[in-house]
Amino acid sequence: MGRLEPLYGPLRWNPRREPVPELIVTILSQHTSDLNAERAYEKLISAFGSLEAVARADESVIAEAIRNGGLANQKAPRIKGALTRILEQRGALDLAFLEGMPLKEAKAWLLAMPGVGKKTAAIVLCFSFGMPAMAVDTHVHRVAKRLGLIGPRVTADQAHDLLEAMVPPEDVYRFHVYLITHGRRVCKAPRPRCEVCPLAGVCPTGLELLKVS
Repeated sequence: MGRLEPLYGPLRWNPRREPVPELIVTILSQHTSDLNAERAYEKLISAFGSLEAVARADESVIAEAIRNGGLANQKAPRIKGALTRILEQRGALDLAFLEGMPLKEAKAWLLAMPGVGKKTAAIVLCFSFGMPAMAVDTHVHRVAKRLGLIGPRVTADQAHDLLEAMVPPEDVYRFHVYLITHGRRVCKAPRPRCEVCPLAGVCPTGLELLKVS
């Protein structure tokens, strides 16, 4: 990360959203862009006024509100199911209690909700609470494989636990953000820009591609 900080600047963790909105936006971001997810969330709140109202609504109505975000028929029941479980378990749409739990238990609580996988759980815990949960999206997964941090056949789902164990807890947030940024700007799919990459000298993929070129 020392090679990426001069390129992308120093990072300090700050909470991005309250945990429940973060959870819903992350569900909306599944298989679509962050921009589409943000727009869908804005339409959802505009249509219902609050997430409490969303929890009481029919799935078909929720789906119509988030139609612009893609896969609305799949995401609507996940959203309603997640909100319903929080209300049933906690009596209010409040996930603040997760902050006082060990990381493993907090993950397990979130993973028990419909439509919540390792990436979604990690994003909520990392971005809302600053917990050292490693979220692996397509960029993190690709860059980590090219750097040889994980094997070529390791899936994104498997990579969460492997990378989380590898990175010091205090660096998990920075690692996640730096690799996402690097994946978007330099280590692109399908053609990485190895000629301008500060990691090329220590990257097996970069060394190979630069040798060929």
